[in-house]
This record gives sequence, structure tokens and C-alpha cells, in this order.
Amino acid sequence: MPRSLPLDVQLSRRQALQLGAGAAMLGFVGACSATNDTESAIGPGAPQVRAYAEAKARRFPLGNVAEYDLRAGPSDVDIGGARNAAWVYDAQLPGPILRANVGDRVRVLFRNRLPAATTVHWHGLAIRNDMDGVPDVTQPPIPAGTEFTYEFIPPDPGTYWYHTHVDLQRGRGLYGALIIDDPQAPANWDAEFVVVLSDWLTSRTPTQVFDALRDGTMESMPEMTSPALGGDAGDVNYPLYLLNGKPPADPTAFTARPGQRILLRIINASDDTAFRVALGGHRLTVTDTDGFPVEPVDTDSVLIGMGERYDATVTLQDGAFPLVAVAEGKGGQAFAVVRTATGCRPDPAVAPAELRGQPLTVADLRATDAARLPAREPDTTLQASLGGNMNTYSWTINDQAYPEHTPLTVHQGQRARLVYTNTTTMYHPMHLHGHTFAVARPDGSGPRKDTVIVLPGQTIAADIEANNPGQWITHCHNDYHLAAGMTTIFSYLS
Repeated sequence: MPRSLPLDVQLSRRQALQLGAGAAMLGFVGACSATNDTESAIGPGAPQVRAYAEAKARRFPLGNVAEYDLRAGPSDVDIGGARNAAWVYDAQLPGPILRANVGDRVRVLFRNRLPAATTVHWHGLAIRNDMDGVPDVTQPPIPAGTEFTYEFIPPDPGTYWYHTHVDLQRGRGLYGALIIDDPQAPANWDAEFVVVLSDWLTSRTPTQVFDALRDGTMESMPEMTSPALGGDAGDVNYPLYLLNGKPPADPTAFTARPGQRILLRIINASDDTAFRVALGGHRLTVTDTDGFPVEPVDTDSVLIGMGERYDATVTLQDGAFPLVAVAEGKGGQAFAVVRTATGCRPDPAVAPAELRGQPLTVADLRATDAARLPAREPDTTLQASLGGNMNTYSWTINDQAYPEHTPLTVHQGQRARLVYTNTTTMYHPMHLHGHTFAVARPDGSGPRKDTVIVLPGQTIAADIEANNPGQWITHCHNDYHLAAGMTTIFSYLS
């Protein structure tokens, strides 16, 4: 069982604001906060959470144990020949690829060797609430110099990832890929390339950038706009954009043979950047998003927001080809080489023709029949109005900047419709913990997602099966917007 930790962890004022004074507001680790005379919030230590975990164990009685030892700590990483101070997992950027099968008992002994408290969030997985890794909502922060064991059963195959959920730490390097395989579904590809995209600061930390955004001392940036994103493309223009921890001047190289069918697993782990991804000389066939299958669709490029994942297959030609991830609206790009033969390496600044048209977005995707939610009218509709003020750098849900919040409440067994309405001039990739949802459409064809881009002026409704009790957060996956308050609680009541 996970090791218990002290509750008297000291947090900075920013941490307290970002993480939400959860024990006081929600009830914590088995305690339930009163919401009225008859109902209370189901905390992470509640019997309903244990019952969910026990039901998963009964569903997968033959799962193996997949054990990992994961260490977070400071490290100097080599980025294009320059040493960069970073916080990373297992002394590498990105962290190691963790892999398990559906139904396995995943056990991760996490050792915190950072100079600060932290946690690990298993992004996209519908696992038990007390293993979700949100400080002061599902667990206490893990103090520096201590350990915590995460144990959970992944119920769905696909491309996921893991990252810290504390105080702007992700942008310092704390992220990695998490792949869940289905042994009952043989691979229909010859090789697999895992692609982790990120934006990278070289001379400042994310905390320093956040402080400058908050106090108005951020230096002026070139205009960052994108029609594909409906307006503003971000708050920060980065010196580097990385693909698997490498800059364009020192690119990652993927190798295969001509004619092989490749699976690309693309993960956007960045703080403030959406990417437009294309493989020069090829068209991609998108097959999955956020771990769930869609009806295959061919495209030249795909737009991927922070926290999203896309799987695509491609049959490789003979040669050396640029895999390009343009920082949408920002002018830079991440870059890798896909090589099936000898020859010159493509120019890292190349702009393949495949980038010129409109990229594929969630609007172009339809869930497969197997991935669709059963047809059902929602039992409850919840509103999440997304707001912001750049002058004060405050980002809100329903006019409240977290930790101020009014929970979005559901009961176990309900079909909930969560309606995200973007009233700002910037896109927001909205993520819901502990669940996947169907993007609501009249014909039921909306893809299953856990993170979806909501464009300025746009409303997107997410249909959710409320079958995973606990306290969950929904938030913008722009890490600066999260730190500035665009978060609220999706709360199960008993």
C-alpha cells in the first residue's frame, strides 16, 4: 500500500494559491467536507474510491505487476551542446518511457530528490482517485527527500503521459511518456516512434516567467497569433522547442526501413505552446486521440494542444525526411529526422509543404463505434465559463480564480454534461482528471478525449460517465493559466 505522509507540509504562498488549500476546502484523505445537511464530498480515502479500485481488480484478475523505480531530481541536461539546469526524472529529458499492459498492477516507487515537494500525475488514465497525484486534492505533496508508492490499474490502452502537478515544475523538465498496451490487440505496424514535444526556457525558470506575467514586467513579445487557434497563440515566446529533449540543431533521429508502417505516438508536454505536426513527403493517418480510437482520417498535419495526444500511422518512403512540429503562431519549431536510407539530413529550418494547409483538429474526428458512449440524455449539466484578465494575469472558471471555486457536483452513475465556454481571446486546452469524455454531438460521433482545445468564443460540451468517484480537477493545461487560477473541482457527492 502507498506510504502515508505527514500533512504538515510547508507550502509557499504561490503553491498554496495554485494547489488550493485542499484539506480545508474539500476534506482530505478520507474526510468529507459538508456541502449541505444531507450530502458530502467523496474524498480520496472514501469507501467508494476503494470500491472502484476493487472493481478494477475483479475486472482484470490476471494482470501482471509492472514495477518501476522513478526518481525526480535536479540535473544538468545537454541541449544542443549547452548545459541546462533542469528538474527531471531519472536524470533524463524527457523522463523514461513507462510501459504496461491494460489490467496490470502498476507500482511506481517514486523518490523525491528535488529541493521542493512534488507529485506525479498519470495524465489521461481513469485510475483510483487517491493515486491521481494532485497535491492537496488527492494526496499531500510529497516532501523533498521522501518517497511515495503509486499503485493503480490502467483500464484503457493508448498513449498517455506522466508529469508533476506542482507549482510550475513541469516546464523545468518533469514529464515523460506512459504507454498502455493491449495484449489482445496485435500491433498492425512495424515500428513505433514516441514523440514528446515541449517548449524550453534557457535562462529563466517558469516561476520567474510567471512572476513577470503577474507583475507586468514581462518584456514585449512579437505578435503571437494563429487562425487555427482563433487568435492569441500563447503568452510566452520560447528560445527553444524540443522534440524528445533535443533542439533542431541536434535532432532526434528515428530509423526504419523503406515501406515499413510506423506508428507515431505524439504527446504535447509543453507549458504554453500548441504544435502543428507534419512529416515531410508523407500523409499521416490519424487513428487515436487521447488513448481512444477514431475513424481513421488522412491528413497532411495535425494541431495538438498542451496535454493532448495523437496517434498516427504512416508508410515510410525511401530517404531522410523532416518531422516538424511548428510552434503554432510563434515562429519556431521542433524538429527530428526520420531516416530510411543514407543521405543528407534535412535542414532543421525546413518548412515542408504538408504544413501549408489547414491542420486536422478535433472537429475532423469521429469516434469509432466501439469508443462511443451509449446514447443517453445527461442527468445534469454543468457550466464552466472560462475567463481571464491579462492586466492582472488572472485566469478563471465561472469568475473564480482557484483556490476560490464553487465545485461542479455530480453523483455516481450520472451522465454529466460539462459545458466549457471560452469568453477570452486565447485558446484553452481543457483537461479533466480521472475520466475520458465524449465531445458532445447530436449524432453521438464525438471523439473520446480527456483534453480538448476550446477556441476563443467557442463552446464545447463534454459528456461524462460519472463512474469514478472522488475529487477531481478540471483545468487549462497551459501551465501559466493553471497557476493563475483556471481550475475548479469536479466533485462527487454522496
